[in-house]
Amino acid sequence: MTQSNPTQPTFAQLLRSPTMLLAFGFGSGLAPKAPGTFGTLMAIPFWWGLQTQSPLIYISIVAGAAILGCYLCGAASKKMGVHDHGGIVWDEMVGYWLTMFLAPDGWGWVLYGFVLFRLFDIIKPQPIAWVDRRVHGGTGIMLDDILAAGYAALILQVTVYFLGL
Repeated sequence: MTQSNPTQPTFAQLLRSPTMLLAFGFGSGLAPKAPGTFGTLMAIPFWWGLQTQSPLIYISIVAGAAILGCYLCGAASKKMGVHDHGGIVWDEMVGYWLTMFLAPDGWGWVLYGFVLFRLFDIIKPQPIAWVDRRVHGGTGIMLDDILAAGYAALILQVTVYFLGL
């Protein structure tokens, strides 16, 4: 369950805490509107580097980022005093990377994956909505985005298949 919190750290405060800097997506989570969208945008340059790796290395890095995210998001949430503060966007970054696993190269695919992931992250079809409401802490923050990425990746890969790529 996403809640708002009137307290927003400054970029200078993020720089003093590696945990907060990562959880807030290198500052992208400080966007005054749609921080999740800006966090997802921040994931794109990293994806360009990831997608050049072998599938095993790619998924290993992203799995490590997801595990790290459980800690980062939980610690940042605790520090902010609210579950899943809107500025915590590490989960969106990992979700985008999962969406784009084995995606074809090119700006069209980057945009398609972005739109699909944001759509599922926002509308939260089941079981994402259930997880969002019931699973708390860093694991809950990460898990709903991982599930949204699963839906998005499935549609992206079905599209790739039907286009014969």
